[in-house]
Amino acid sequence: MDPLTIGMLSVGAIVVLVYLGLYIPVALGLVSFVSIWLMSGKSILAFNFLKVAVGDGVTEYNFATIPLFTLMGLLVSRARLGRDIYDVMNSAFRKVLAGIGMATVGANAVFAAITGSSIASASVFTKISVPEMLRYNYNKRFAVGVVAGSSVLGMIIPPSAMLIIYSFVAEQSVGDMFLAGIIPGLILTGVYVAAIYVMARVWPSYVGEDISADELPAMPGAEMFRKTWPVASLILLVLGGIYTGWLTPVEAGAAGASLALIVAIARRSITWPDFWKTLVETGHITAAILLLITMASFYSRMLGYAGLPNQLDALLQAWDMSFFQIMLIYVALMLVLGTLLDTASIILIVVPLFITLIESMGLSLVWFGIVTVIGAEIGLLTPPLGISCFVIKSTLNDPSISLKDVFLGALPFAFLMLLVLILLIRFPILSTAIL
Repeated sequence: MDPLTIGMLSVGAIVVLVYLGLYIPVALGLVSFVSIWLMSGKSILAFNFLKVAVGDGVTEYNFATIPLFTLMGLLVSRARLGRDIYDVMNSAFRKVLAGIGMATVGANAVFAAITGSSIASASVFTKISVPEMLRYNYNKRFAVGVVAGSSVLGMIIPPSAMLIIYSFVAEQSVGDMFLAGIIPGLILTGVYVAAIYVMARVWPSYVGEDISADELPAMPGAEMFRKTWPVASLILLVLGGIYTGWLTPVEAGAAGASLALIVAIARRSITWPDFWKTLVETGHITAAILLLITMASFYSRMLGYAGLPNQLDALLQAWDMSFFQIMLIYVALMLVLGTLLDTASIILIVVPLFITLIESMGLSLVWFGIVTVIGAEIGLLTPPLGISCFVIKSTLNDPSISLKDVFLGALPFAFLMLLVLILLIRFPILSTAIL
């Protein structure tokens, strides 16, 4: 077989192995190694490719953003800032119809800006928000759907682990990816809030027909300030430092982790054993992501050696396809893969295939990263492998709420994400305006 055929078969083999449950980095590394060996006929060349991929992954300075932002997010969770954010948002939206649902979206958006994790957001707000909404007679499907839908903001609003992973795969600046995620994240947050209000007016049976717009007590100003300043300080330090250029992404991660530790100590919410467990968990997460990035680099080099990205570029150009037709194929591919793969897997598999084509069209790889992450994130809300939905179901201690309820509740928010994705494809400036 020629290298192109081997390259195409290798992509299919990776997808099949991941579907069968093989650990993603192992599937990427194994298939890439065998493919290079078959194409070259020399095992030593495959070992050399692997050596270069491992060396690049380990020695990349910007990789330090991953453990630092991971540590910051874990410390923020230890400090129980999620509860404070939710209380403040509830007070702010207390006089608005379906205000608790809007408060959940707002709290998730703010929590995303200091943790960067959809899974953490889903876990935290399932415990906090769902019981509160059920207590005020919200529909159970709407309650879990709001949490599921807004949890994906953690992967769009910076600092985001998926934006970091994409930046390594596409060799883009982590700081640029963070800045590019701000406007799309705010747009999606605004769309969710507006949609909840419209649903409460037009489709009250779905939201909850007996909900009240003014039942929650107002929060005193002093208490609101006490609960707001740690979160505001973290956001200002991390994103403000990156945006103004005072801090690099690595420095911002270190500063944010330090401030999060100070807040956790000041609130007496962390002990030395807790801190040690947090450090160990940070190490586990960092090691897993490093292996992912290393094997993704190996996979990209294999594709380049096979010439598959260039051949795909030539094929689509020969078909004389328009920009929107190409993006339709790309988004459709991500949506299909999203039904069975997690976000990181989708990014690692499809980005190396399309990145040469996007570059040849003169399009921004930063914009392409935002489109990729949002497209892949829709998979967190769709069956059969909607990870956020599974996290919510496993976190809930309520047998009356089934996994089907969670998926059906999340469906309108997945549709809204798709509309925002189309908007970002139509107007790329929305992702690159503040770069």
